[in-house]
Amino acid sequence: GTVEHSIRPIVRGRKVHLAHAPERIIPGNMLYELQHNSRTIGADECKIGEKIKDVYASFCKGEIVVTDIKTAEMSKVVENTYRDINIAFANELAKICRNGNMDVYKIINIANRHPRVNILQPGPGVGGHCISVDPWFLVGDYPGLANIILSARKINDSMPEFVLKRAREIMDENGITDIKRVGLYGLTYKENVDDTRESPTLQLLECMRAHLASSIKVYDPFVKNDIVDNQYHDPGEFFNDTDMVIVMVAHDEILKNRHFLDGKVVFDTRNAFKEKDYYKL
Repeated sequence: GTVEHSIRPIVRGRKVHLAHAPERIIPGNMLYELQHNSRTIGADECKIGEKIKDVYASFCKGEIVVTDIKTAEMSKVVENTYRDINIAFANELAKICRNGNMDVYKIINIANRHPRVNILQPGPGVGGHCISVDPWFLVGDYPGLANIILSARKINDSMPEFVLKRAREIMDENGITDIKRVGLYGLTYKENVDDTRESPTLQLLECMRAHLASSIKVYDPFVKNDIVDNQYHDPGEFFNDTDMVIVMVAHDEILKNRHFLDGKVVFDTRNAFKEKDYYKL
């Protein structure tokens, strides 16, 4: 409804055609997806939509669908909301399995052998500027109707606090009492990008009391500027100063340099090291 409510009144009476083509790209792979992903073009008139389609067809190899503007707008929000709901199911399973002393990853692996089941992997939260944001538009615009969507948002928003609680349990189990010897690996919302918007790590730090958040060590190879307290920029120094590492983001750096984690208590929130006997969600 953005075009209808916010844009159309501005251009009303002018010789202007309105259209809306939602983006469908992911940080870290934008140029490839710009070229190969299918696209949706919403327009008031079909002939205008077809003209815009011709422009997109000059570089887009994916399917290009022409529809009305409101449908194009809604499809974008629905795509991200669908992903959020599926992530929430995996995260809720992680909570249930932790409570029942079961291995959520093993259960998901077995369940996914069913031909019509494809459960995602749980994680420490949902970040980024799309999946963690778009569902709220539906919740806000359709109160009382977007019930599953609202529940999914609450589940995913609760994961950083769940990670924090699990970290406390692991610290107690290993006799770690000094929060200054605990480090968070990863500040971005996903692997191998520098985007920290709505990052689960930042959400986790917000859950902590101020003095604890400023004591815990943080490092991310992609975040060059200081954005939190006690942020490191040298991996050697970071791992040397920590006894327990919470892997919040599975950057290639840590996957290729696993020796950094030798001799440490590791809480792998991403299940990045499947073959390792690390602590998991």
